[in-house]
Amino acid sequence: GILGTGIVGNTIGSKLYHIGHEICIGSRTKDNTKAIEWVKDKGPHATHGTFADAAFHAAIIFNCTSGAGSMEALKAAGAENLSGKILIDVSNPLEFSPGKMPSLVPSLSNTTSLGEEIQKAFPDAIVVKALNTMRCTVMVNPAMVPGDHDVFICGNDADAKEKVKALLEADFGWTSFVDLGDITGARGMEMILPIWIRLNGVFKSPHFNFKIVK
Repeated sequence: GILGTGIVGNTIGSKLYHIGHEICIGSRTKDNTKAIEWVKDKGPHATHGTFADAAFHAAIIFNCTSGAGSMEALKAAGAENLSGKILIDVSNPLEFSPGKMPSLVPSLSNTTSLGEEIQKAFPDAIVVKALNTMRCTVMVNPAMVPGDHDVFICGNDADAKEKVKALLEADFGWTSFVDLGDITGARGMEMILPIWIRLNGVFKSPHFNFKIVK
């Protein structure tokens, strides 16, 4: 299940579909134009619907909504449809002001994070934070960045993290993981975004990633 019809949801959904998964992409309404067009390009194993439709039919759910809209989208998806399921949270709590660089929402940094707030609001969902520190094209194809580089991951459920690692390795090609522990690790993962945004401007390209050398 993919929550969000933007470039991140489209990219992740397309990759998973093309390697054989059944995908339902969800948005606020059943008649979302982006979702309809996305399904037209696919086949019988691709469907679209509301956030609730996508969550209900899914075994694993990707939250690919914007950070500003994540809570609303997840509420629309329904706590009952998220219960007991792995929710891979790719979102970032960024705010955008005209003429300024995107920045973190002050209330969602340092002492908490969007990942934590999602887990708190939906305690029966199994939230795993991953993939939020890179461009969506790198998320699904790490080989486009030369050499060995890392994907950060965190969450309260160790078994769920292992399942997410296995999915990211088998379906996207990730081989190097940095496990930051429980869901409070999302604070650091989300606070990487300001340096990512700056590097994107310096490199004039989003196709880079981080490697922890020790």
